[in-house]
Amino acid sequence: MNDSVLDFTISSLGERKIKSPLQYANIEGDAEANYVSDDEFIILKVNGVKGDNLAPMDSSNVLEKAGPREMIYFHPNHVHAAIVTCGGLCPGLNDVIRSLVRNLWYAYGVRRITGIQYGFKGFLPEYNFPVVDLDPDIVDDIHKIGGTMLGSSRGGNDIPSIVDALERMNINVLFTIGGDGTQRGALAIAEEAELRGLKISVVGVPKTIDNDLSFIQKSFGFETAVSRAVYSVSGAHVEADNAINGIGLVKVMGRESGFIAAHTALASTEVNFVLIPEVDFDLDGPKGLLQSLKRRLLARKHAVIVVAEGAGQKYLAQLTETDASGNKKLADIGVFLRDRIIEFFKQEEMEINLRYIDPSYTIRSAPADPNDSLYCARLGANAVHAAMAGKTKVLVSLWSNKFVHVPIRMATLQRNYVNPEGSLWRDVVEATRQPVRMVNNHAL
Repeated sequence: MNDSVLDFTISSLGERKIKSPLQYANIEGDAEANYVSDDEFIILKVNGVKGDNLAPMDSSNVLEKAGPREMIYFHPNHVHAAIVTCGGLCPGLNDVIRSLVRNLWYAYGVRRITGIQYGFKGFLPEYNFPVVDLDPDIVDDIHKIGGTMLGSSRGGNDIPSIVDALERMNINVLFTIGGDGTQRGALAIAEEAELRGLKISVVGVPKTIDNDLSFIQKSFGFETAVSRAVYSVSGAHVEADNAINGIGLVKVMGRESGFIAAHTALASTEVNFVLIPEVDFDLDGPKGLLQSLKRRLLARKHAVIVVAEGAGQKYLAQLTETDASGNKKLADIGVFLRDRIIEFFKQEEMEINLRYIDPSYTIRSAPADPNDSLYCARLGANAVHAAMAGKTKVLVSLWSNKFVHVPIRMATLQRNYVNPEGSLWRDVVEATRQPVRMVNNHAL
């Protein structure tokens, strides 16, 4: 990303004049939890080489630390908070809802918390979905189940109507839990509210199972997705290893970014080929996937392939439709590869036994594992602190293992991708022992 477009300045609704009800300290070394100051930051660029000029300590290269402020913008008794979950399902949605409600209620004493059903469509009068009153008793056990207690949907981005609804309900804090499309909508909502002179804090919790939002070290649900995908890979490996020239083919999520596929391969150590959107591959030819797969079978008698859903789209009919969130619909690379592999080995007169597994929806609907659940709890807590301090147009993120504020505009500027020249992909190639490039006209 071009450094000239980077600006991590955080928007605020105004001066904070109210003393926080949280009883924290401002003294280092007194063994008491501390407030966080707006002057505390995390450096964006932690990598470099000798001889580099140090990056400037300005809004282009520092991220404001998240956490409770000593002075807050909203009086807790005046807050009416709303929570909405949008887009596809993801492990941890209920965990985030639970954390938001509990921190609003117990930490700040907020008593008006409203759940909006079925995404942004829940704001629109034509759908007539009832809202849900939320309190700690209602959300007490929701983290034990998958999905979202509020329901979710794509689309519904009628921004003026959404802000009309916020006005009617007297909502002044909005938490948006969702991915790229959701957060773009959240930014538009905040900007429309600002145009109308409304003091509404809009704080996003980034939800993208593919881990593809910028300046987000990891998204919640990602670890759970990888752990569930590993189970599928293990099953595929057993099937392949116990058959004559067995092949296990597993498709995982990853429309534009192959993080789940890459991490699954490293976590399982039973994968022989990983195909992701960021790394091109040929099917045919001496260096292509099919001949590489044949060599693997001749040497080891079985193979496991993990393919991200967005990989190899050049081989498929290019679809022009988009879903309600604006995402381009993809053709099914998993089914295509299954059929193409079977056809290839039939022509080679070589017996194979192929098992194709697509665990996508069972992964999306799973409850969060403990690490993800913990992460969701902390994301929710820091989102509440940001909102009560009057921050707006902001996401809560993890960067360099610290919780920070990221402007929504920065997080949605472009996708986060696996770097084919970076250490993650290098580790995948070493673990799978697949060719560095499965492209015929490449020098390697």
